[in-house]
This record gives sequence, structure tokens and C-alpha cells, in this order.
Amino acid sequence: MAKSGVFERDPTTVAKAMELKKELQKLVKAIVDEDDVNLEAIDRARQMLCDLKELKLKKFVYLKLHYQRFDHGAVPEEFKCRLSKELMRDPVIIATGQTYDRPFIQKWLKSGNRTCPVTQQVLSHTILTPNHLIREMTAQWCKDHGFRLPDSVQYTNEEVLTEADRIHFVSLLEKMSFTVPEQKEAAKELRLLTKQMPSFRALFGESVDFIPQLLSPLSKSKFQTHFHLELQEDLITTLLNLSIHDNNKKLVAETPVVVPLLMDALRSGTIETRSNAAAALFTLSALDSNKELIGKSGALKPLIDLLNEGCSLAMRDTASAIFNLCIIHENKLRAVRDGAVRAILEKIKSRTHVDELLSILAMLSTNQKAIEDMGELGAVPCLLSILRETSCGRNKENCIAILHTICFSDRSKWKEIRDEENVFGTISQLAQNGTSRAKRKAGGILGKLNRAVSLTHTA
Repeated sequence: MAKSGVFERDPTTVAKAMELKKELQKLVKAIVDEDDVNLEAIDRARQMLCDLKELKLKKFVYLKLHYQRFDHGAVPEEFKCRLSKELMRDPVIIATGQTYDRPFIQKWLKSGNRTCPVTQQVLSHTILTPNHLIREMTAQWCKDHGFRLPDSVQYTNEEVLTEADRIHFVSLLEKMSFTVPEQKEAAKELRLLTKQMPSFRALFGESVDFIPQLLSPLSKSKFQTHFHLELQEDLITTLLNLSIHDNNKKLVAETPVVVPLLMDALRSGTIETRSNAAAALFTLSALDSNKELIGKSGALKPLIDLLNEGCSLAMRDTASAIFNLCIIHENKLRAVRDGAVRAILEKIKSRTHVDELLSILAMLSTNQKAIEDMGELGAVPCLLSILRETSCGRNKENCIAILHTICFSDRSKWKEIRDEENVFGTISQLAQNGTSRAKRKAGGILGKLNRAVSLTHTA
């Protein structure tokens, strides 16, 4: 826990410091503006600097003494952040149900992590929900022990924007209607600012006109992508940075030009542009309303086409976006119709990003047309070979879940599965040693095959 700002500062000391600073500003201005050297003013300024230094030293000693009294070992574990190991001041819940201190989990997510730091589960969304119960319990604990935490807004809002920052922000957006060199310069700076400063991302939520203004160079009919790949990359990456900000997700997705431009970026541009467009669709699809909007816009087809191309840099973001979108039923239908099963199976057969793609295939297997496609495309031997090879429990679960659905939907595949069992005993091994879910699915397949054999003998 940082020492500065942990305890309230003495109001009298704060007021005195502000008064000294104001007086010092006047003196310095007078010294600079006057032609003759004003020795008296210089001496007074020197004295004020000494007074300010003394106040600063007093504050440091005050904080140090109080900080030493704050025994972190005495803080209950449930009030500590699992990332910072310190008392949480703004506890929030992530998708897996774990609670962290907001600035530390935000830093984790900003660094590109999409898993829970403790459980390592992939996050279905990155929305942070305040944990009011833990916050109230923490506040009560602090009160009982004679401490007072600062306001959470002061704690998390480390980058306070000045009026000059806002003016600069507006001027950068205005440059989007200027010449191409000026557009490129402004786009590059906005990309950097929205990457480094969450407060700049939040600015885009203050007006519905800001995002269309940002993307106006891409929206113009005269825009020729192959001439301005760098500009396209910077603008799409800026859009990705904006979409990470939770309060922007709805606004960004519902801005009419956004999804069509992301779809264009998936089809063209640098590989980084295409990867970042897929990543933007992934982050936006954290909201169910956005999943529906993006699916209806036809974005699954260019995502699947990009998956088909097999570029390693874009593969993970593309798979993540498809997975998120297919959580809702209507998008499963669209993905199957747009050829997702073929694209996924081809990559799995080549052992490319098997973990992510098996998860998508398992999700799609609830669709009858997807099961038919899998049968025609040779999914059964592929899945059985993965079961034999992999040591990953999650991959085994997904494989056996898909095979279970195929087994109960398509009896023409029973022979392949039975032959596998007779030669390798793959499913029996899983029924004995797999996870509880894998055992259940494997047992269901074996039961189905045994009943079929019994009926054949009876006949």
C-alpha cells in the first residue's frame, strides 16, 4: 500500500500549504516581470520555499508514524487483494466471482490478460462489479481499528485530466477532417493516449459525436485502404483501446459506423489491424446486447474467414471473439451457417490453438446442423485421436462431450467409436480416470454402445 494518501492530511496544514503556494506564485511572477532585480522579493520567495519544505517534512513524518502503526499482518485475508496482498479500498468482482482491488485488476486486464489471476479461468467478460459487502466490511474494520481509507475515486482516478488536456483531445479529433498527414499524426497520438491513459478512453463517452469523428477518415467513400494502412491500423487500435473501457462498450457498439468498419478491417489492412479488429469485437461482445447486435451485423462471417486464413497473430483474438459471440443461440446458428465447423476442424486437425477451438466446437455441438457437418468432415477420428494424445483435462472434456452428442444423434458413427474402444480402450480409460463430467459423458457413450450390441445379439 502506498504511503502517501493512506491517511487524511491535516486540513490546517493543507490550507497553509495552499496559501504559501499562491503567495509564492505572485512573488515569482513579480520577480520575473520586473526589469530590476527585487532582492526583497527574492528573499521572501526563498523563505516561502523553506516553509513549504518544512510542511512537506512534517507531513512525511506524520504519515510515516501512522503508517508504522498500520499492521498489514493484522488485516483479515478476505479484505486483502490477491494481486496486491494489501487492504482493498475499491473491491470489485470479476466474471469468475473472485474479488480484487479495482486498480490492480484493471492493471492486470490492461496488460492484455484475459484470465482470472487466481483460478486461471478465461474470463467470459471484463466487466467489474463493485463488491459492496466486502467494501462495507472493510470500512467497518478500519473504523474499529481507528483508520480511515481515502475515497475510492481519489484512489483509482490517478490521471486527472486538465482543461488543457480536454482542449488537446478535441483538437486531435478535429484533425480527422484535415489532410491525410495531419490525420495520421493525430491518430497515432490518440492511439498512444488511449493505450496509456484510461481517462482519455472515458472522454469518448462524453459525446455521441466523438467516435464518428474519430473514424471519419475510414467512413469517407474516397478512403482507399491500401494507400493508408497505417492510418487504418492506428484508428482501429484506438477503437480497441476504447472498447476496453467498460462504460464505453455499449456506446461503441451502438455507434452505427463501428461494427461495419471493424468488419472491413477484418478483411483488409495489416495483420495487426485485423487482429485488433477481432480483439475489439471480443471486448465489445462482453455485453449480451452487443453480442446480438454484432451477430446481426454479419461480423461472424469475416471472423470465420480470418480464422480460415490461419494467421497465428490473429488466431487467438479471432477465436475469442467467435466464442463470446456464440454464447447466444442465434449466433450459433449464424456461425454454423457461415462455415465455422469446417474452419475450426481444419485448424484442430493441424493442432492449431486446439484448446480455444475445441471450446467453440463443443458450444456449437448443441446445433443439429453442426453435428451433421462434423460427421461429414471427419470429426470423430480427429476427436478420438486428441483424446488419446492430450493430457489436458479440459480438452478431454470437450472432446468427449462432442462425441457424446454425435453418438446420440448419428448412429452411423457408432462403428468408428466402437472400433476405437476395441483397439485402444480410450473411452473406458476416460470413464475411469477423467473429470466427473468426462466420466459421465464417457459412461453415456459406453452404455449406448453396449445396448446397441445387446440388441444386435438379441435380434
